[in-house]
Order: sequence, then structure tokens, then C-alpha cells
Amino acid sequence: MHQLTFSIKPLPPFRLDFTAWVLRRRSTNIVDRLQNGVYGRVLMLDDVPVEVAVCQRGSVETPLLMVSVTAGRSVSPTDIRRAIEDMLGTRVDMNDFYAKAEEENGKLGELVRRFRGVKPPRFPSIFEALVNAVAGQQVSLGAGVQFLNRLSQTYGRRIELSGSLHYAFPRPSDLSNLPVDELRPLGFSTRKSRTLIELSRKVATGALELDSIGHMSEDRALVYLDEIPGIGRWSSEYVLLRGLGRTNIFPGDDVGARNGLTRLLNIKSDLDYDGVKQALVEWKGYGGLLYFHLRLNQLENSGYISR
Repeated sequence: MHQLTFSIKPLPPFRLDFTAWVLRRRSTNIVDRLQNGVYGRVLMLDDVPVEVAVCQRGSVETPLLMVSVTAGRSVSPTDIRRAIEDMLGTRVDMNDFYAKAEEENGKLGELVRRFRGVKPPRFPSIFEALVNAVAGQQVSLGAGVQFLNRLSQTYGRRIELSGSLHYAFPRPSDLSNLPVDELRPLGFSTRKSRTLIELSRKVATGALELDSIGHMSEDRALVYLDEIPGIGRWSSEYVLLRGLGRTNIFPGDDVGARNGLTRLLNIKSDLDYDGVKQALVEWKGYGGLLYFHLRLNQLENSGYISR
């Protein structure tokens, strides 16, 4: 095994545990792992499964990340560094957002101050963001994470370290030639199975160029994603936020986030898509960042994390 270590200095403030939990969403997630303060993940670089382990040294205001990398052969440290920085949002400047929170005496301002240090994380690829979105459609978050676990265990590349198997998220080529029936035992409906296999086939063959979305305007990107079979408004907004880092977007059809916002603000009636926009009108441009803070609030209320 080839090993290397290096450090990353995130723009302060930064908390690895909060940021990793926004990626994980549930403690059952086997792809994004957090144990004893160490975030672990298998990345695929040049067709090689690479285990990365990240821990934080220093304070929230003077953070330093120590990264350990293990792979079957030599890999580019530059590519690994870039992937980790994107995933953990280490280069995202949050100063304007925090200045806005300091001006707000309401519950949203207090929420931001409570979870100071979380950065907006991203999935390593737009493809992974799309697959996560499809898995989460019309099911609980816990169920969606279990489906993704099974998908990774069955079709993702793996690496063994100290007697434990760690799984990478499947690539398009890993799923593109599967029959629909193979995904059904993993928990995916027939419709979702067809969507995932067809999506994988188009990406693997180049018929669908996901990387081009990053150069599109928000409106054009939403239209482009919405034209993919099986991808609707919620999935499109989810991908722009979690796959491309468009932190102005609050996925307004996300029932869990909507309910969390309703409870936090003590709103008497259920919010719809337009109601979410109205509730966040004073936070225009920061909707996605508030979305992540609401997710942390739900995780804390459920006993997953502690401040």
C-alpha cells in the first residue's frame, strides 16, 4: 500500500465534525464515515480506490486538517487535496453569512451562531449527487441512506484496511449495464432502478455531460437537470446545492427541511414551496447555508451530534 500525509488550512471558522455530519446525514452511512473525530471516505481517483482519513487540529478559529491517504498504488496528492477541499468546503468564505447572522436577533440568526464552523459540503461528483437524490425521492432519509449503502457494498470498489472493508460510491460504469431487476433487492423501486441505470449509461457513454452543468447559470442548470428522466424540481435543486455548491438554493420541496423551518420559526401552518421562499426572504442568497444548518439542528435534536 502507498501512503502519504499532508495538511490543509481551511478558511476559518471551521468544524470538521459539523461538516462531516452534513455529508453523512445518518450514523448508518457507510460511505461517509466519522469515528473518534476522524472523517473517512474512499475516493476513486484514476480507477484506484483511495482511502482518505481527515482529522482536525487547532481550534474552530485557527483550524488545521491533517490528511492521511492510503492507496494500492501511487496517486496524485494534488487531485486528492482538491477533492477533499471541495467535499469539505474548506475554501468557502462564510464571513458575509456570519455578518448577516450577527445582524439578526431572530431564531435563524441564533441557529447560525450555534453551529459556527460548519462549511457547505459537496458530494465528490454530480453523478453521486444525482444518485443520492433519486434514492431519497419519496422515502425517509434513513431508508434512502440504507439503499445507498447496499448499492455501494454491491457495486462500489472496496479497500481493506486493518481487517475492515471500506466502500467507494459506485461509478457510472459500475451501474450502466445492470438489468433493472438487480437493483430491486437493494430497495430501489422499478422506476428508480430504471432511472439510475439509464442515467449511468448516459454518463458512462458521454451522452450526458454532467460536468458542463457547472458552467451553466442557475436557471439553465435547473432546466437541464429537470430534462433528465426521473429528475424533478426537488432533485434538481438538491443536485445544484449538494453537487455543485450553489449555496443560495434552499430545496423548497424538501419535506424534512420545510418541517424543520416551520418548527424553528413557530409557523402555525405548513409551509409550501412558495412559503419557504417567503420565510427566507431576508436571507436571500444564503438559502442553502440555512438548509445545512437546519439539517444540523435536526441531527442535534435526534441525538446524533452534540455542540
